[in-house]
Amino acid sequence: MKGPWPEGMSKFVFANGCFWGSEKGIWRLPGGGIFSTAVGYAAGFTPNPTYEEVVTGRTGHAEAVQVIFDPAKIDLVDILRWFWEAHDPTQHMGQGNDIGTQYRSGLYYFDDDQRQLFLASKAAYQDALRAAGIQREVSTEIRAASDFPNGVFYYAEDYHQQYLAKPGSRPYCSAQPQEVPLPPFSKWATPSLRTKFQQRLPDTFWQTHGPAPHSVIRSPDSPIDWTQFSSRTEEL
Repeated sequence: MKGPWPEGMSKFVFANGCFWGSEKGIWRLPGGGIFSTAVGYAAGFTPNPTYEEVVTGRTGHAEAVQVIFDPAKIDLVDILRWFWEAHDPTQHMGQGNDIGTQYRSGLYYFDDDQRQLFLASKAAYQDALRAAGIQREVSTEIRAASDFPNGVFYYAEDYHQQYLAKPGSRPYCSAQPQEVPLPPFSKWATPSLRTKFQQRLPDTFWQTHGPAPHSVIRSPDSPIDWTQFSSRTEEL
């Protein structure tokens, strides 16, 4: 779960509710492109927070997931689509019955390409929600990892890591998927973004395996079989 990482890997840090289900949703993505996932505490203002400190709300951290992935096998666009569809980004400071700053929605970028991608996808998902009759505002914070001089991400305790795969774990996930798809990348990407990112998972994948209420805790622990999605996605 900790670096150094193999050459060519990219990093993604996000928060969208209780980190147990958030992490499992990512490690199940197909294609062999997810190299590592870890849960932790992000975007706060105290160093080395513990879970007991974070739950007080006084450290400013969100429960977060760090993803190390191979962009030659799975694109940030695909992981980002899971992020948006797997929770309710309009529920400010909470998911379901989990309320507080630790459950807020957030994206933390490491370069300007990620910043542009996050902002464009946020606008696209806001439009998709409104088209589906959901008029609430997306409250997801988008901030630079460099805003946090002590580090944007701190690893959580071992007992939280890959929690939903542990024998005897409590099958719990507070995420509130809205069952509203993020439109295909080609519909909202700027020309600049199209030169740097590409959608690899086709719409048929999302129609079959897209997030739905309770889908993460009901699904197997192993990654989704890639064979039926192995062909490159054509721009729609």
